Amino acid sequence: MGIRGRGLFHDRGRSIRYEVARTLAVCLAMAAFATLQRARAEETETQIHESHPLSANQKELIYEGLISYGNYRVFGGAESVKLYAAGVEFDRELWPHLFHTRVDAAFELLPVVLLTQPRRADIWGDPLSKRRTLVPGVGVTPLGVRLLWRDGKTVMPFFEAKGSVIGFTQKALSPEATYENWSFNLTEGVKVKLRGRYDLRIGIASDLHFSNAFVVRSNPAVDLMNVNVGLVYHLRSSRKSY
Repeated sequence: MGIRGRGLFHDRGRSIRYEVARTLAVCLAMAAFATLQRARAEETETQIHESHPLSANQKELIYEGLISYGNYRVFGGAESVKLYAAGVEFDRELWPHLFHTRVDAAFELLPVVLLTQPRRADIWGDPLSKRRTLVPGVGVTPLGVRLLWRDGKTVMPFFEAKGSVIGFTQKALSPEATYENWSFNLTEGVKVKLRGRYDLRIGIASDLHFSNAFVVRSNPAVDLMNVNVGLVYHLRSSRKSY
């Protein structure tokens, strides 16, 4: 009886150990499976993040500078005029995939605007002197639109259109013109991806027109050819694009 009892307890002990071992094996298998699934999910998330590295509702801050290298007479009559500007632009994503194009709203503040023009000019802005004068001013862009292609790639072509207001410390282009002028700027170029949150923006072809829209009888206007260069910083956002 004692031997049979010991054998019974021994068999029960082996059965319990077997059940415990099997339960542990099942738990370990489930844990391994969950870990594998989590790893796959993280890998997929990483791939999505790499293909769309920025969050939804993207926001960019661009520290920019504009250099004018000449002007032509199409919509404006003024000559021998150049413009230099520096400031910051804020771009906010409106539609990320509109016909394979990212569409952004653009706002701009130019605290530094320098206009070089002839010291003397007639009512239409034609130079009457070879001597030049420097006229400082400021500019604000309340409305702008940027189209960006190949978003997230190394090289991203873009096209931008901005409507601005520029104010100068003296009457611009003509002694009978105005201090305030309306500006329309078209820029074509590329954005080059740098490290981290930074990109380089190069406006290869930039055309800027400004005039006073005939608020006075003298509206010389000017068409300028420019190069625009900016350092882009991507702002953080809590929303993610998956």
